Amino acid sequence: MARRELKPVNYVAYGLNDILGAGSMAVISGWILFFYTTFCGLSAVQAASIFAIARILDAVASPLIGHISDGLGNTRLGRRFGRRRVFLIFSIPLLPSFALMWVSGQHYLYYLVTYVFFELVYAAVIIPYETLAAEMTDDYKKKAKLAGARILTGQVSAILAGILPSWIVSAVGGKESASTFLIMGVIFSVLFMVVVFTVWLFTWEREVGEQELTKGKGWTVSGTLKALYTNLTSTMKIRAFRLHLGMYLGGYISQDVFNAVFTYFVVFAIGGSVVIASEMMAVTYVAQLFAVAVAIPMVMKFGPAPSYRVAILLYIIAIVSLVAMYITTDNFNFMWLMLGVIVAGLGRGALNYIPWNTYNYMADVDQIVTARRREGSFAGVMTFIRKATQAVAVMSVGIILEGGGFISGAETQSSQAISTIVLMLAIGPVVVLIFGFWVSTKFKLSKETHEVLMNEIEHLKCGATTPTSEENKAIVEDLSGFAYRDLWGNNTVGIAQDNGSSAGSRHENANV
Repeated sequence: MARRELKPVNYVAYGLNDILGAGSMAVISGWILFFYTTFCGLSAVQAASIFAIARILDAVASPLIGHISDGLGNTRLGRRFGRRRVFLIFSIPLLPSFALMWVSGQHYLYYLVTYVFFELVYAAVIIPYETLAAEMTDDYKKKAKLAGARILTGQVSAILAGILPSWIVSAVGGKESASTFLIMGVIFSVLFMVVVFTVWLFTWEREVGEQELTKGKGWTVSGTLKALYTNLTSTMKIRAFRLHLGMYLGGYISQDVFNAVFTYFVVFAIGGSVVIASEMMAVTYVAQLFAVAVAIPMVMKFGPAPSYRVAILLYIIAIVSLVAMYITTDNFNFMWLMLGVIVAGLGRGALNYIPWNTYNYMADVDQIVTARRREGSFAGVMTFIRKATQAVAVMSVGIILEGGGFISGAETQSSQAISTIVLMLAIGPVVVLIFGFWVSTKFKLSKETHEVLMNEIEHLKCGATTPTSEENKAIVEDLSGFAYRDLWGNNTVGIAQDNGSSAGSRHENANV
């Protein structure tokens, strides 16, 4: 079935949503823990516990949103407004909840409720949004460009997240105060509303065939929960997706830990200030923007896995240089700090782009296994795992900070607390980066193997049961993790979402 043509405005509009996706996460990971412990009277453990509680709730909400999105095409609402984009338009008036998180002087319950509410609104936007690249095109290069547009825009918003506190501090007279963060929250809230409406206006969804829809005999609670569990477990049976998650987590958890610790490192370990930390975060994100622009053609030429490993090495070098600065110099060294964050940004930018580029092809790998399009399920699982691991990372930072002697609200910290901060910056990110490097050596998805995959899907759609060649068979089996004879619905992956239909019946329907 013919697809609509992607124009420059569609690439730009699609990419804009990462002002919400990356921008909000950059603000939260870089500043919220510092805000809670400095201006809200929360201990490091109390602040970190908010993340953990929110993620427990999100453990159900994110996959559930993905599952509902996959099945919404069967409903009158979904047929009228779309099964993905309907979430975007209904979430717009709820996005100012982001600003409510940055009101100082409230109690613990206030910060818990406002944080959890925004996280749920965020999930209701980002999970359906993450399916749109696969909805709008099947072309490998166009998907790569969509991913590039998204990550480039995300880096711009992350620059704002880094530098806005510094600008606001200067605008209000140079005093570091809680109002800095509230003003920043309001600015981002307005941006979020504008960009989500723009995404809704200039994107579209595929016309899904009846055989590709997630089906069910009514939406009962037990049936939905059963299908939800099946989606969670069945996506993990796809080998390329498991490896993709390993690379994704290696790149992103390292940044979660780095972001959570970096402000403390600048302010307490090397004698800087919140303004300097803000400016350095902005420098990092500028370098990331440049790195994404370089990574897009680099991935197209060399493939995602080799490019990913280069980015890992750059990031590790940067972290080592920052720690070396603390060890070898007694006075604050602005130029050394800037050089370190620039190199870190070069690695981080590519690490941000590559996993989201490869994610756009996961539903294609899944389709050859299940004969279905389950973009929503993968988006839900991705968002859940991302948020869950981010919560563990930030919660761990809070617990270790407090255990290491950090005192919330104090202008200076003990030598034990400072040593704890430096060790977290040195060890935490590097361990997960090494893990991601190892996983990438096993990841074989590239432009060439994706082309083979799509050709084999068309081959199976025509009723074939044998591969086009032994070489193509090996490629598809490596990506999927299944023997060729078990592809195209001849397995039990995702069977519960059909409410009792057999694998064989799915296989027949897929070939209609």
